[in-house]
Amino acid sequence: MTRNPRVRRSLAALAAAGLALTAAACGSGSTAETPDASAPAADAAAPLDPATRVTISIDCQPPVNKPAERKQWAEDIAAFQQLHPNITVTSKDGFPCEEPAAFTAQLKGRTQTDVFYSYFTDLEQVLDADAAEDISAYVDETSVPALKDIDPSVLATLKSDGKLYGLPFSNYRMGLIYNRKLFQRAGLDPDSPPTTWDGIREAARRIAAFGDGVNGYGDYSATNQGGWHYTAELYGLGGSMTTPDGKKAAFRTPEGRQVLQNLHDLRWTDNAMGATQGLKWPDLMTQMSTDKLGMYVGAPDDITYMVQTLKGNYADYGMGPMPGGKAALLGGNDYLFKKGIGPDRIKAGIAWINFKFLTLGKGQFDYARTRNDGLPVGLPQPAFFTGASLAADNTAKAASATVPVANYAPYLAVQVPGKTEPANAQLIYKILDTAVSAVLTDRDADLDKLLADAESQVNQVLANL
Repeated sequence: MTRNPRVRRSLAALAAAGLALTAAACGSGSTAETPDASAPAADAAAPLDPATRVTISIDCQPPVNKPAERKQWAEDIAAFQQLHPNITVTSKDGFPCEEPAAFTAQLKGRTQTDVFYSYFTDLEQVLDADAAEDISAYVDETSVPALKDIDPSVLATLKSDGKLYGLPFSNYRMGLIYNRKLFQRAGLDPDSPPTTWDGIREAARRIAAFGDGVNGYGDYSATNQGGWHYTAELYGLGGSMTTPDGKKAAFRTPEGRQVLQNLHDLRWTDNAMGATQGLKWPDLMTQMSTDKLGMYVGAPDDITYMVQTLKGNYADYGMGPMPGGKAALLGGNDYLFKKGIGPDRIKAGIAWINFKFLTLGKGQFDYARTRNDGLPVGLPQPAFFTGASLAADNTAKAASATVPVANYAPYLAVQVPGKTEPANAQLIYKILDTAVSAVLTDRDADLDKLLADAESQVNQVLANL
């Protein structure tokens, strides 16, 4: 099966945050209690009555082959249940947290857990299946104290028609990943990565001049990932993939053409991308971890993969903001609430998510514990806080950092707005693969025709949904 960039991203992001993906059951997928499907009371966001006993099922428990993360999950359940002795949390097996076909079957059969994992881009499918509860009335600064500091662009991914259906627990924004060793060797400042495509071209030419298989810039162009990166680069320039209603393509614009022109010039004018194309995940990481690649567009957890899997060194990599700076492709993971579980389970589920994923100093933000358990601390994700919570998180992270946080300072210094993937993203990405691949393999590719053909195909696909 084609590797889905969203699947890859969720796996790596969880591992980097010390929350690796699931397995080993602690209970069944749904509780045996009779759901209370009544409407929420006026004080829905108030804490669950301590006299009310409730059991909730949760998926996405860390697997046995991630012992540190699994230990932390168990510790957090124990600590949570000590604070809330009336709430019992059971955990469900499953690897990965979401497999698209199985996820669809669960929605259809109503077999998902009470509080269930999804991607940011899944909400439309879940609502089409009438499978999630509106939790708007249950969420305020009483039930989720950090609510005011959660980035609105993140919460927007979990809203439809003004209603909130879930809470985030991990996310990323794409930016420019670069090899600090190659920057230094080329006489470039590793603390000041380029922020424009003109700057990228200049840096890429200098790095590619080393020869010996070293490329200045790299990009994907296969298995839907060419379209994925095209989208990210278009967002950086201020463009959109579809119209606001998601019904038509919107990338046949000067910005959309500029994405292809940038790649064409890097490949053919600058000779900075090398002859081998058709790259897919994790080819770019493999090249960078062996000092054969200077830059590419990616997300922070790529660096963890390069270190933990490809045996790279955190000190060798840096990160800057998304080139263009208009917007950065935003992706991530969340928990939704199964339709019909009733107010008590909704309140219990929100309390657990708040404790484990949204409280500074607790759960995934217990950086001292994460460091002591041998997991990396200091990567700039999850990135869903703003304001005072962001400042406090950065301070706490720096105090326990096991990676060189200064390497990500350029990325953190520019707060590029997040923008989610388009609806029906994988169908669109597959079509844009063709355009990106053509530009990188044919010096004389007709950029305008490629965009026109892609627009026509995307419109046809969207019209048939």
